[in-house]
Order: sequence, then C-alpha cells, then structure tokens
Amino acid sequence: MRMIRYYLPAMGWIILILFLCTMPGSSLPKASLFDKLHVDKMVHFFLFGGTVILLAYGYFRQRGRISGAMLLLLALVASLYGLAIEFIQKYYTANRSFEIMDVVADTLGAFTGVLIFRFIGKRFLKK
Repeated sequence: MRMIRYYLPAMGWIILILFLCTMPGSSLPKASLFDKLHVDKMVHFFLFGGTVILLAYGYFRQRGRISGAMLLLLALVASLYGLAIEFIQKYYTANRSFEIMDVVADTLGAFTGVLIFRFIGKRFLKK
C-alpha cells in the first residue's frame, strides 16, 4: 500500500484523461479557430506525454532508477490507453467518434514523454 503513493499523481492524471475524453461531444466547445489550429491534437499530445512522465516519476521514486526498456513499456501502455479511449468514444460516448489522428497524437506524446523524462527529468530527481 505504501508504494501506491508514488503513483497517485499519475492515477489522478489518468482518471482526468478518461473524464475529459469521455465527455459527450455536445459538451465540448465548438470553435472553428481551434479546429484549424488542431488544438485537440496538441491536447492529446500533452495529456499522454504527461501520463508517461508521471508514471516514470512514480516508478523512479519507488525504485531509484528506471531503465530505457521500462520507459518504452510505459509509452506503449499509455499509447494503448489512448487507443482504448478512442474505442470507448466510438462505442460508448454520445456524439464522439474514433479518430486515428488522436491515436497518433497520443502515441507521439507518450514517446515524447519518454524523451523528456530520459534526458531532463532524471537529472533533477534524487532518491
């Protein structure tokens, strides 16, 4: 039970993503400027990059180190979570659909999260 504390920020973030991504389409703001700027894709990118960073942070704080293979596994899991959310949107959320470009943005964000943690985050962390 003690180890769960390391992952509380990541768990909160993951729940927030689920909440935001399963809101009915009618609850989302309609703004053509945002559509042209692809703000939706940038949001997906940052949400899933943040997921990997927070999971990696928890793992690092728990174990004192994190391997490149574990970082890649976290990115893969986050990407699969993004894919699962797209299916949830398609089949269970009103006025939402599956968008392959959201999956691409999720995946790119997750793997960018690996790079950020690998080259910046660990340098500032102490066990």
